[in-house]
Amino acid sequence: MDTDRLQLPAYLKALLVLSLIIVIIFILIIGRSILVPLFLAGLISVLLTPIGNWMESKKIGRILSTTIALLSGVIIILGIFAFVVLQVASFSKDLGNVGERLNNYLQQIDGFIIEKLSIETGIGQGFDQVYLINLLQSNSSNLAEFLLGTLGSLASVLLLPVFIFFFLLYRDHLTMFIASLFKNHENEKIKQEIRILRKVVQNYIIGIIKVMAILAVMNIAVLFGLGIKHAVFFGVFAALLNVIPYLGPFLGAVLPTIFAFLTKDSLFYPLGVVIAFWIIQLIESNFLTPKIVGSNVNLNAFVTLVGLLVGASIWGVIGMIMIIPTMAVLKKIFELSESTMPYALLLGEEKKYVKKETDII
Repeated sequence: MDTDRLQLPAYLKALLVLSLIIVIIFILIIGRSILVPLFLAGLISVLLTPIGNWMESKKIGRILSTTIALLSGVIIILGIFAFVVLQVASFSKDLGNVGERLNNYLQQIDGFIIEKLSIETGIGQGFDQVYLINLLQSNSSNLAEFLLGTLGSLASVLLLPVFIFFFLLYRDHLTMFIASLFKNHENEKIKQEIRILRKVVQNYIIGIIKVMAILAVMNIAVLFGLGIKHAVFFGVFAALLNVIPYLGPFLGAVLPTIFAFLTKDSLFYPLGVVIAFWIIQLIESNFLTPKIVGSNVNLNAFVTLVGLLVGASIWGVIGMIMIIPTMAVLKKIFELSESTMPYALLLGEEKKYVKKETDII
């Protein structure tokens, strides 16, 4: 016998959705120490799954293959952090003449203003060089601590490999659990959809990594050509920041520009860094990302901006990094069902179409 479904007024539905969003955000804020490593572990485990599957195809047990895949991921992550820490620590060796060079620039600017405008600004007296050097050295050493602290706490860092291990170990079990939630659909069909979704996420993240690798090479080549010290660090750092849309490329160009301004004798070098990074960004946005990452998981600019603001307000820097791939995954999940397709349309790019005569009023 059919049962009548409860029909709620539109305003009550909107109120329930708003309440659900508030509750979810509250849970994300309160449970940051657990949810951040949990979400990050989910993304990393998706990348490591092919390694585990390949080793299992070679008759290696699930526990051993999971352990090897986890160790390979941990080694790569630790290598990246060690590289950043060593590069940041070496900055202090090149800061000895920063204060003198900055004062020279200020004297030139002050002389120009006095000559052309006859205005005494007083900036030609410069800054206290000792104070400036100590400030830069302190901030350079704290940068490594900032990068290591983006996960929130030491407990989050320790939980990350544990979560990755269990995600890899129980990946088939989790797939069966999700498939069992859809009782009205064929079990095998749901499993196949989950595998397709996992493959899409893998291709998306791997595509982003490929783009960052190409950007790192281009950035390093440009900085080496301009004779900027620590070109490898600046190039890789800017490429990693590219994962944050719109804001990341700007932040990635600021650091080498300031460093070039403070360590070079001419304004040609910081201007060269700005122009070169601008050209590289045009190449990335118009060629690299569309060709390598593809357009099947692209998010529109408005949703991306709102997502970045929400991610930053909830989880800080790590939230800004994780919100974009998370929203991309949600977009693909919404595309699996007709009932949720409008939400996928909301998240995605606006499709271009040719207007017909009947469309013109």
